[in-house]
Amino acid sequence: MKSASNPITPQGLSALKARYDHLLGKERPEIVEIVSWAAGNGDRSENGDYIYGRKRMREIDRELSHLARRMKAARVIDPADQPDRGKVWFGASVTLADEHDDKRTVTLVGDDEQDASLGRIGWASPMARALHGAVVGDLRTVRLPGGTKEWEIVAISYPSSGETTA
Repeated sequence: MKSASNPITPQGLSALKARYDHLLGKERPEIVEIVSWAAGNGDRSENGDYIYGRKRMREIDRELSHLARRMKAARVIDPADQPDRGKVWFGASVTLADEHDDKRTVTLVGDDEQDASLGRIGWASPMARALHGAVVGDLRTVRLPGGTKEWEIVAISYPSSGETTA
């Protein structure tokens, strides 16, 4: 179970709010209209529009509830305001090198905004937990489902004020 505190970047919170507003202001009213129309057509037991519409409405309501809980628990942390830029903390972009000198850059973000394909890893992920507090030159061992892997921290950077996280 996730902790009650949900660290998130300002951009991540904006994305959650945008998704919530889109569902509540656009998708849900469209589905309500379809369900109302379909309900007026008579027999609901074999009415695909009615059945699908009700199912989709339940999915939207579940997602709205989930988003509301996540936004309520959100603790906005602006990585640009990080006072100790020499260590890996929330919002850091970290360049790592493995034993074959293959480099990879990851950015530590909130769990709700993670996207591995973009190099954005969740704050509670195994790799992020291994990197917490590291400085350039540290070696960190990460336990992953495929086994353990050792990474060296090559560079640490934080966005400047006004920049968005990677």
